[in-house]
Amino acid sequence: MPTRDEAWPQGTPCWIDCQVDDPAAARDFYSSLFGWDIQDSPAEAGGYLMATIDGKAAAGIGPKPEGMPMPSAWTTYFAADRADEIAEKVGKAGGQVFMPPFDVLDVGRMFIGSDPTGGVFGVWEAKAHTGAGVYNQHGAYCWNELHTSGYDQAHEFYNSVFGWHYTEIGDGESFTYSTFALPGQTDGVGGMMDASALGTPTYWLTWIQVDDADGTLAKATELGASVIMGPDDSPFGRMGILQAPQGEVFGVIDPAKAVGEVPTGGA
Repeated sequence: MPTRDEAWPQGTPCWIDCQVDDPAAARDFYSSLFGWDIQDSPAEAGGYLMATIDGKAAAGIGPKPEGMPMPSAWTTYFAADRADEIAEKVGKAGGQVFMPPFDVLDVGRMFIGSDPTGGVFGVWEAKAHTGAGVYNQHGAYCWNELHTSGYDQAHEFYNSVFGWHYTEIGDGESFTYSTFALPGQTDGVGGMMDASALGTPTYWLTWIQVDDADGTLAKATELGASVIMGPDDSPFGRMGILQAPQGEVFGVIDPAKAVGEVPTGGA
């Protein structure tokens, strides 16, 4: 079981949470779907719920901020050594910081921002809460990718902010996709897809690993979710994309059911 107890390196997707109208209903949905043990946080945490797997933090569920109309959504957070420094870089690179970095009790310091193409993300400076304690296993996040209408612009932005460098794995025509790696590293820690042809808003998609993609999609439907895509085979695993009952979108993938060769790029 892949676990981690230390803070994640800067620029790594380190945490996921969703903001919904009814956290109690989301608790019922996700605990039934993934088997999460979802615990209440202290009263001063504002109704935030912490999902765990075998006692390790896996994801969060929280209410939407008061007075800020927004759709229900999953948010990808990137690790930062100093959130304030990253916030400054976001602004200089053409992104937006929705509010200055702030302390979350004694657990961390954070802010929510967006890239110039509209992709909303969080930044997390770890203190007592170091981020995800489980990953790459059933019910835990395993991949995060940006679906963007401004592919080249997004590349430049995240390189300026986090120093990411990219490996193209798509064909550059029907499928333009790259993985991103941290400075000085070669292993991809997330992905970026040119979604300009789809005409959809830019967003970060969270992928959660499952042992049975077909069964998960079927169960999610029984629980009130809608299947947006799939189940489909791919070189990365059998996958599908879901919209939960409150509207937030996420992907599920069974990497044990990979079909075909992993693309290596080249237009």
